[in-house]
Amino acid sequence: MLRYIFKRFLISLFTLWVVITFTFALMHSIPGNPFAKEGTMPPGVYENLLKHYNLDKPLIVQYGIYLKNLTKLDFGPSLKSKSITVNYYIKNGFPKSMHLGAQALAVAISIGLLLGIIAALNHNKWPDYLSMMVSIIGISVPGFILATVLIEYLSVQNNIFPVAGWKSWLHTILPTIALSVMTLAFIARLMRSSMLEVLGQDYIKTAKAKGLSGSTVIFKHAIRNAILPVVTVLGINAANLVTGSFIIEQIFGIAGTGEMFVRSIFNRDYPVILGSAVFYSSILIFMNFLVDIAYTFIDPRIKIAGSDKPDGWFTTTIKNLFRRNWDNNNSLSAGGGK
Repeated sequence: MLRYIFKRFLISLFTLWVVITFTFALMHSIPGNPFAKEGTMPPGVYENLLKHYNLDKPLIVQYGIYLKNLTKLDFGPSLKSKSITVNYYIKNGFPKSMHLGAQALAVAISIGLLLGIIAALNHNKWPDYLSMMVSIIGISVPGFILATVLIEYLSVQNNIFPVAGWKSWLHTILPTIALSVMTLAFIARLMRSSMLEVLGQDYIKTAKAKGLSGSTVIFKHAIRNAILPVVTVLGINAANLVTGSFIIEQIFGIAGTGEMFVRSIFNRDYPVILGSAVFYSSILIFMNFLVDIAYTFIDPRIKIAGSDKPDGWFTTTIKNLFRRNWDNNNSLSAGGGK
């Protein structure tokens, strides 16, 4: 287990380095710079600005300076806002994006799984059709369209929720709905297809033939195996929601990381663009790392490559919590499930 975690950690660091390098090169390949042209400034000011921010040095030197600062978790200063750093933007913007994203993720997971399970258990019946209709609408309608519709009917015309801002819990409801619907719909469709596949397995039929109750078959066998594909995509979706939706935050006037990133692109604020990309990539890579580890806890039959050595007492204790009652059901799940 420890060998696998260390290997995944090294791969994550390499992936993050690739993202940093690619973003740095792409950003500096765009014509222009964050400052006004030389002819519009007093003599020497333009050169002093470039020198102050190390923009007069070769790209390889700038790249080395940036990597060195990153090792100290210093994302650098903003080129457009005096005395404000990228760390300050992240510190003030990320809590709002994380709050909004966590709410959206909770809504998407709970309702998405419920719709998928209901649709699978009522295959080709009206609950199935209704659940999938909701999913198709959720996937088809872009978040920014849904956001404008919610604002028009629930804020402007009926004055039920605030239009924009970030002052109270009521201000988070509409952006949470707009941000969660697409992920909710995707989870529902994925859970439905996975549940239908699991329900057709022989070990489910064997469980029913042995007289196990319907709830036992569904919760102890079907859902536990069907949820694995959902966990696979959950890391990416969680990172997307938690780091903030650029468009949704703009529409609802939320000063989160999305608003910070959009503004930095228009201003050609190199450190903010790089800092946003690195910060987002770090969360995405971390989430995928957690998903890989979670596989072994959700389904103990999944073995991690290179984990033939015995685990420590802590890892063994945690695994045993998820393995409770599993051995009693091996006869049912042998040869079946995912």
